[in-house]
Amino acid sequence: MRSRKFFKAEQVALVWDAPGLVAGVDEAGRGPLAGPVVAAAVILDELNPIAGLADSKKLSARKREQLFDEIRAKALCCSIAEASVEEIDRLNILQATMLAMQRAVQGLRLKPAKVLVDGNRLPQLDMLAEAIVKGDALVPAISAASILAKVHRDRWCVQCHEQYPQYGFAGHKGYGTAEHMAALQEHGACPQHRKTFAPVSRVLR
Repeated sequence: MRSRKFFKAEQVALVWDAPGLVAGVDEAGRGPLAGPVVAAAVILDELNPIAGLADSKKLSARKREQLFDEIRAKALCCSIAEASVEEIDRLNILQATMLAMQRAVQGLRLKPAKVLVDGNRLPQLDMLAEAIVKGDALVPAISAASILAKVHRDRWCVQCHEQYPQYGFAGHKGYGTAEHMAALQEHGACPQHRKTFAPVSRVLR
């Protein structure tokens, strides 16, 4: 018969995670036809929680803006990084996204022991990392990162609209809407368009 001591030892869970700070990472802007791809990394403060964190795509623009400021104020640290249009065209959008994520993590003031990344691929990092499908809806730190990345890129689109109002960037945020496609046909591509994306490359021929 097993002793009570032996039985108790069997119940101890093995913890493989490295102890320490955990960062959430997400991106915004993989699909649009123009502009940089943006990534953010966030280390939340467990003692200073933020209510209402969720997948940025499920929040209103007003709520995202509100949470953007709250995340910047309450997180232990956060970082926003980009990969440029030139880098997207040179590397491809997947590798450029990984580069932006890598830069976001490297930009953190504090080094995390572990990084949780939304999706099913990981950038090259020098710490423990895990990819989590639909992580932006499951992990608060990833949700916070998705909000920072989305708001930053949306603000970029508004600035780009001021420079190139004929394309309507403030409205469609660079995505291939009917309005955007019509503007591409009428005006051609601007320097902020991703030349390797099919709808853009067609008007450049």
